Amino acid sequence: MTSFKINPYIFSSFFLVLALSITSAIAQKVWTLEDCINYAFENNIQIKQSKLQIESVQADLKQSKFEYAPTLNGSSSLNYSWGRSIDPITNTYINSNTMSSSFGVNSGLTLFGGFQKFNVVKQNELAYSSSLYDSEKMANDIALQLTGAFLNILFNHEMLMVAQSQAEITLQQIERTKNLVEAGTLPQGDLLEIEAQGLMEEVNVIRADNNLSLSYLDLLQILDLSANEEFEIERPNISISEELSVIPSEQVYANAVNFMPEIKRAELDVLSTNRSVMIAKGAAYPSLSLRSGINTNYIDSKLVNFTDPNSQVAAFWDQMSDNISKYFTLSLNVPIFNAYQTTTRIKQAEILNLNSKFNLELTKNTLRKSIEQKYFDAIAAYKTYHANKATVKSLKEAFKYTEEKFSLGMLNSVEYNLAKSRLTQSESDLLRAKYDYIFKTKILDFYMGVPLKF
Repeated sequence: MTSFKINPYIFSSFFLVLALSITSAIAQKVWTLEDCINYAFENNIQIKQSKLQIESVQADLKQSKFEYAPTLNGSSSLNYSWGRSIDPITNTYINSNTMSSSFGVNSGLTLFGGFQKFNVVKQNELAYSSSLYDSEKMANDIALQLTGAFLNILFNHEMLMVAQSQAEITLQQIERTKNLVEAGTLPQGDLLEIEAQGLMEEVNVIRADNNLSLSYLDLLQILDLSANEEFEIERPNISISEELSVIPSEQVYANAVNFMPEIKRAELDVLSTNRSVMIAKGAAYPSLSLRSGINTNYIDSKLVNFTDPNSQVAAFWDQMSDNISKYFTLSLNVPIFNAYQTTTRIKQAEILNLNSKFNLELTKNTLRKSIEQKYFDAIAAYKTYHANKATVKSLKEAFKYTEEKFSLGMLNSVEYNLAKSRLTQSESDLLRAKYDYIFKTKILDFYMGVPLKF
């Protein structure tokens, strides 16, 4: 039976090729908008910090619940003294070296405190919910930034294609013009003019390519990725329908006001400041507390001059047992006058509560104004898009005749370049209106609860 041996060089080469293939596959990943948003939610430092803030508030909430529990503390002390002092046993003056120790365990419990602890717990529960909405608001802002940056890449990519197309047309026209100049149909000046136009359009291509690179950089920076990262996005075929399909702003607002995190956060602020008023008023109520404890001590006194030189210090454990003391205290504290501190705190809490109500209305107004602005911007962009679409169509037809006339020597290069510039500008305006409309409608869809994707 023939044995089969694996060549180690072939074996290692196989895994090297496999590893390179996997690395290449990862590097060549095409990112969708959803991929970008999901990556940001997992890796964005600001979102991570917001999650840490949630944990911090959660810890405060847990601590406020533990405030209901009684306190329990142990204590001990060691004291050494010398010279003239009062003998704690005979209550007479002596000269001695004395060492003493004391030990105790104490406990306390607030039986009633004007419901302050209860309201602090409820306020911290509201703070925890608010921190969740803060994190959601941050995630929403980043998602909208990513959408804008993603669309900006698509816009700049199409602008680059337009610039390249116009440069190619001019390059072809330069060749035709050379032939016409050589044939004597056109003067040499027209060739120089069209060549200058060609150089300008090469600059336009470089500028468009730079803008595309910068838009990629913007997206990478939002994702906190290195500028040297190999990165490519999906370029979906996005079209605009002939019929206007924008949801009315009042309908969008009526939906958004019920779930947008900034509104929910402002509503919770009103409830939280209301709890602050209750906490401040709780300080005006009597408080009832309970304390108890057990203490003992030990004294070791070495006398220098003592009336009874034959006396002996009791043993440590005997003293610890004999010196035990216990106590139980029930305390009632009735606030009568505290220099108007409680009254002032109540007034300040009420002012903050009223201010939070105003802030809620301002937040709602800001959301409504933003939605209304996006709605009218979307309509304006839609109208501009279709107007530019018709203009581009008309200018393309006109440019065909311009090219024919220029080729026949019926137009000079200045008129040709002017017609071409008008077409290029119109195509740029068309793309700008297209992506402006798409972005505004995406925001309106987002306010309706529709996920951001293409």
